[in-house]
Amino acid sequence: MNINFFFEVLIGGLLSGVMYALVAIGFVLIYKASGVFNFAQGAMVYFAALTCVGVVDKFGVSLWVAVPVTMVVMILLGLAVERVVLRPLVNQPEIALFMATIGMAFFIEGLAQLMWGAQVRKLELPIEDVPSQYLMDNYNILVSQFDIMAAAVCGMLVIALALLFSKTKVGRALRAVADDHQAALAVGIPLKRIWAVLWAVAGLVALVAGMLWGARNGVQFALTFVALKALPVLILGGFTSMPGAIVGGLIIGASEKMAEVFIGPLVGGGIEGWFPYVLALLFLLVRPEGLFGEKIIRRI
Repeated sequence: MNINFFFEVLIGGLLSGVMYALVAIGFVLIYKASGVFNFAQGAMVYFAALTCVGVVDKFGVSLWVAVPVTMVVMILLGLAVERVVLRPLVNQPEIALFMATIGMAFFIEGLAQLMWGAQVRKLELPIEDVPSQYLMDNYNILVSQFDIMAAAVCGMLVIALALLFSKTKVGRALRAVADDHQAALAVGIPLKRIWAVLWAVAGLVALVAGMLWGARNGVQFALTFVALKALPVLILGGFTSMPGAIVGGLIIGASEKMAEVFIGPLVGGGIEGWFPYVLALLFLLVRPEGLFGEKIIRRI
């Protein structure tokens, strides 16, 4: 086997994994602080991408104008979801919150199509999807320049979120809320305000993910299913860990691509669609809480 080809597949998978990790981080943000599995994250990714191209097409503005406008829209959407839907359900059973996010997913998908139409759109970013000339000239490796830049953008966003959570007053409040809601309330931390900030940040994460995936695959309803690819990532990394989302995304991205290229010809096509879920299922049998998840011990 050509070693250069092996590295091409591996690097391509790792770069895709960074984009999977970005979607998974949207889930982790909400789940860690509120215990809610945000089933609507995929719909938010679709809404963000469709709004961005919709603003460009309808108003004839450049992408540099559409992105800040969409950013404001996504922040407002996150705040509205927290205020109108989830805040009235505080202290309700977790299943009620989960069902609420399912309802939100369908509502957001319908709202996006009502506002901008359901046809497939093309999202053009100022990044060409061509092989990196540097890697070609120096290492004879074919890796998309778009994948490299997308991974760099995701990496910068992850660093920014890490600094937000570790170095700021809001970040300390977020960690306190994640550890114990009642204790955070007891020391005067405004729980509802913190949740509002989290949903706004989740909206921004959805915007970045939507633009990157939309530029690669086209802005279409199928973007909502990107969220399903985040499930194996969360199972491997842990539902409450941001580093776990990153590591899980890298593992899923690399293993998916390797399986597609090296195992796919032996078992037939379509392996990339189900291999991550099989890997996650096997991992559940060994470490149900994930690589970085917290092991919960309950007394009976």
